[in-house]
Amino acid sequence: MSRIMIIVGSVRSVRKGGAVADWVRERLEARGGVEVDVADLREIALPFYDEALPAAAGRYEHEHTRAWSARVGAADGFLLVNPEYNGTFTAPVKNALDYLYAEWNRKPIGFVNYGSAGGGMRAAAALQQVVTTLGMVRARGDLAIPMIQEHVVDGVFRASEAQEGFLQVLVDDLLRLAEALRPLR
Repeated sequence: MSRIMIIVGSVRSVRKGGAVADWVRERLEARGGVEVDVADLREIALPFYDEALPAAAGRYEHEHTRAWSARVGAADGFLLVNPEYNGTFTAPVKNALDYLYAEWNRKPIGFVNYGSAGGGMRAAAALQQVVTTLGMVRARGDLAIPMIQEHVVDGVFRASEAQEGFLQVLVDDLLRLAEALRPLR
């Protein structure tokens, strides 16, 4: 069984990412053999990085960092519900990544991107350097959700048939990578 963490990258009071994360969670849970942990950065509310030592030292003085470390360390892979703001990823996403180092290493990550016309793909491209520096392996088959406001109705994400298919490809690759990378961790 693989433990997959879905990270909700928006912390806005009114947002579409929660509905997208719910859809992703439902699809993962329907597969079976996957334990899902939804990490909503709005609820976790990490302060901007406040540790005295760099994350690579792995010695954390704050309880919020130790809790985040335990949660991320327990995951075999990650799906980031990744909003695009002003052409890039959000500050809370970067902050959550910056808090840790070894806990991310040799684990796969997939992006479920959303935004306006580009579907969040500029945010995914900007994150590539960050996740590879952390030693993460990017799963194949990013999902782009353009014009997100048209897909969330009454708080529920309505995926197209193509989006359902893209999510399947992404999750399949993520789970293969999680299994293949396990002995290297």
